[in-house]
Amino acid sequence: MPFLMIGIPLSAFAFILLPNYTSFLSFMIIITVLNFSMAIFRAPTVALMPDITPAPLRSKANGIINFMGGLASVFVLVGGSFLSRENRNYPFVFTAIMMIFALGMLLKFIKEPKIAQVAEQTRISIRASIKEIWSAEDKSTLYILFAIFFWFVGYQGVEATFSNYCVQFLGLEVSDASLTLGFFALSFLTFSIPAGFIGSKLGKRKTILIGLVGDAIVFIMIAMIGTIFPFNQAVMMGFMFVGGFFWALININSYPMVVEKISEEKIGTFTGLYYFSSSLAAITGPLLLGGLIDLTSFVATFIFTAFAYLIAFIFVSRTQ
Repeated sequence: MPFLMIGIPLSAFAFILLPNYTSFLSFMIIITVLNFSMAIFRAPTVALMPDITPAPLRSKANGIINFMGGLASVFVLVGGSFLSRENRNYPFVFTAIMMIFALGMLLKFIKEPKIAQVAEQTRISIRASIKEIWSAEDKSTLYILFAIFFWFVGYQGVEATFSNYCVQFLGLEVSDASLTLGFFALSFLTFSIPAGFIGSKLGKRKTILIGLVGDAIVFIMIAMIGTIFPFNQAVMMGFMFVGGFFWALININSYPMVVEKISEEKIGTFTGLYYFSSSLAAITGPLLLGGLIDLTSFVATFIFTAFAYLIAFIFVSRTQ
């Protein structure tokens, strides 16, 4: 909670300053402060969920968290467009107010052990945790972290190049490309809560494996549109919607699987490792796919993603 008490107010302040930059230098300073302050509280905020949620309910809880995040994104995009018509500062001020309100709700309703108690009872070394994961006889945690890296490499790669793929390869307008990708996001939002229930019912591992195979098949089918089969936007939107469902099965159950078997005092550390894997993939994925497209063509886009998902499948299948 102390990380939230520092990071959220700093982020809110940076949000208010953001539309009022006076030069490129001031803009970069504000953005840097904003990103740094949000990094302070991102992982600790997510780590609160497993701290206060029993293991059998974590997939459901993570589904609700992702649903609320997606709902907030839609609300901000729609509401922000109306607020910006009145004044360009209003969306940023509103966001800052909501962040402070959220912090107030957390402080009111979430009760953590006293800081002194936590510090006394739990001094966890990140280096020791990584060494423990690497040398453990059961390497399930290591395998799931590798799997997270590879499926985010595929996801982030295709997300970054999708507009260019649609415009330069399929000949669509940019607006049509955004609409098509929107079906994937809409499906993820729709099925985020059901995916948590499915994970609780079938088990997180089996649910993720189903999602990985399903998305790999979907992406291979999409790769055939405009190459083997003639392009049809409605068909592609349908595949994207199905792909969003399988992505929900993967993404909603991955974080609960990472923290499922670890002690409570290590949840924050392992949450950081989860975000390290996904953040590293967000950097690596677009670079790898972009290089592959340069060497081949846009035909490789969804084949690359399907291949990354199948590698992730191999790692998940080796977990206990």
